[in-house]
Amino acid sequence: MTRIALTVNDTPVTAEVTPRTQLAEFLREHLLLTGTHIGCEHGICGACTVEIDGEIARSCITYAVTCDGAHIRTIEGFDADALMADLRRAFAEAHALQCGYCTPGMLIAARDLVRRKSGLNRSEIRTEMSGNLCRCTGYVGIVDAIERVMAGGPSLQSAPPQGLDRNHGKPRAQAGGDRVRSWLGPAPGPVASPTPAPPRASPVGRADVAPAPRRAAPGRARGPIEVTVDVLEDVGAESRIRQSFVLPHPRDAVWRLMSDVPALARCMPGLALDGPPSGDKVSGRLEASLGPIRASFAGEGTLRRFPSDFRQVVAGSGGDPRSGSRASGSVDYRLSAVTDEAGGETTRVEVIIGYALTGPLAQFGRAGLVRDLVRRIGEALAQNLDAQLCDPGAALPQAQLGGLSLLLKALADQARAFLSRLLRPR
Repeated sequence: MTRIALTVNDTPVTAEVTPRTQLAEFLREHLLLTGTHIGCEHGICGACTVEIDGEIARSCITYAVTCDGAHIRTIEGFDADALMADLRRAFAEAHALQCGYCTPGMLIAARDLVRRKSGLNRSEIRTEMSGNLCRCTGYVGIVDAIERVMAGGPSLQSAPPQGLDRNHGKPRAQAGGDRVRSWLGPAPGPVASPTPAPPRASPVGRADVAPAPRRAAPGRARGPIEVTVDVLEDVGAESRIRQSFVLPHPRDAVWRLMSDVPALARCMPGLALDGPPSGDKVSGRLEASLGPIRASFAGEGTLRRFPSDFRQVVAGSGGDPRSGSRASGSVDYRLSAVTDEAGGETTRVEVIIGYALTGPLAQFGRAGLVRDLVRRIGEALAQNLDAQLCDPGAALPQAQLGGLSLLLKALADQARAFLSRLLRPR
C-alpha cells in the first residue's frame, strides 16, 4: 500500500492505496464521488474525465498514486462554478443528454473547451469534443449547447483557478499577465488563447540565437523514403521489431551524422537530450502522445559504438510519473554500403528496436498498430536524416511530429487496409 495526500474538490484527502488503483476507482469507491463514471476503462470514451491541476484528464487510466500532491476536481466540485452552471442550463435546454452516462465527462470537457477557445464553428466544436463519446444523442444537442454558451462571450468564461505544482504544492510559473502556462497534460491547458510551444534547446555547439533555417538544397527534392518493417517478435520479456531504409548518401557521411548523438536526436520526433553525451552515458526526454495519453519519459541511456562495423547501440530506460508508464529498450542500427542503379553509393540503414513497456501506454502494444507506428516514425527519421545530409542547416518539418499525428496516420493506414480487404472481389 502507498500513502497519498491530495486535494479533491478543495478538500484535503489522505489515503492508502495499492499502486494499481485507478484514480476513477479511488474517487468512486473510496470517496463515494460517483459522478465520475467508468465506461471503456481504456481512456477512449471520456466518461471518466476530471480535472487534475486545472487540466482535464482521463481518470480511468491515471493511477491514484501518481496524483500524490495534486488538486483533483470532479463534476461534484463545479456546483458553484458560473460557467458550468451556464453549460448545465444549455445542455438541458438543447436536450443534450438522454441516458446521462457521458454527461459529467462531457460537461467537464465542454467547460475546458469554452475556457480555452472562442468563436468556433459547429464543425470545429465537434472536432474539439471528439474525445468524448455519446451513444444516445447523435451530438446535435451537445454541439448546440456548447455553441450557445460559447456565443455568450467572455462574461461566461470564468477565470481559470490558480494551478499548483503537483510535486511541491507551489504555484505554477506565470507568463503573459494572469495566464497560467503549462507544457504538460492531456489538453493545451485552460487558457482561452493558444499556449505557445516551449522553446527548443539549441543544438550542441551552436550559438543561442540560431540563424534562420534553410530549405534543402535545390534539385535534391525526392519523394518519401520507403521504410520496410518486419513482424513484431517477442524475445523473452522484450518485444523486438526490425526496420530498414536506404538513404541516397555515402555510408561515411551517414555514419558521421548518425554517430553524432545530438545531431541524430534532432532528427528523431519527440526526442530531446539534456546535453551532450558524457562518455558512454546520455540522458534525455521522449515526449509521446498516444490517443488520450500524453507521456514524457525521462531517463538515461548507454552508448556502444563499433566504428569498424558502422554500428551503434543505444540502450536505456525511463519513466513517466504522470501516467505511471515505464519503458526500457534498445536501438541497434548498422549501416551497409549499397550501389544504386546509376552506380552511385547509397547507404542501407538497418535498425533493430527492442522494448518493454508497462503502465497505461502498454495498451498500445498490439502488433499491427506498433508495426505501423514504427514505420511512421522511421519515415520521419529517414526524411530528416536525408534533409540534414543534403543541407546541415535545413529546416526539419517532420522533426516535431507528435506521437498523436503518427498514431492517427497509422490508424488511417490500418483502416484503408481493412476496407481494401473488405471490398476486394471474392
